[in-house]
Amino acid sequence: MEKQTRRGLLKNAVKVAAATGGVLAAQDALAQTGRAVKKDATGKSPTPFPFTTIVSFGNLLFVSGIGCRIAGTIEEETKWVLDEIEKNLVAAGSSLDKVLKVNVFLEDIKDFDRMNAVYKTRKWGSVFPARNTVQPAALPAGDHGLAIDCIAYV
Repeated sequence: MEKQTRRGLLKNAVKVAAATGGVLAAQDALAQTGRAVKKDATGKSPTPFPFTTIVSFGNLLFVSGIGCRIAGTIEEETKWVLDEIEKNLVAAGSSLDKVLKVNVFLEDIKDFDRMNAVYKTRKWGSVFPARNTVQPAALPAGDHGLAIDCIAYV
């Protein structure tokens, strides 16, 4: 049996995905460049900050941490952050049901059950995404209660 390179495996995976109605974004990126391309998926002008809110790579979307910009209960803050994530995903051509991985950063881990009560009401698809929930030493200035980032696909 012949040993395959990563590039060969990737090309074969794209062919299989295309043949089975798979992701066209990855196929287009590979067809144009011969490899997947990292790009800004926000469609917005660059910001002065040294990060991009959503980066796409092939058919994957990497959504940077979105912190809550309103003060309220942990339930209200969780709803606000998830609404913002959903808006960003939809703008990039995805949705919550295409989220694969979530990281939740809680200001107080004691709020886990209350945050989770709101989190589980969202339409995550038939399988909840893999998730980590941690309490960091601090959230960035201006963020209240929690921040969430995720990885999704288009």
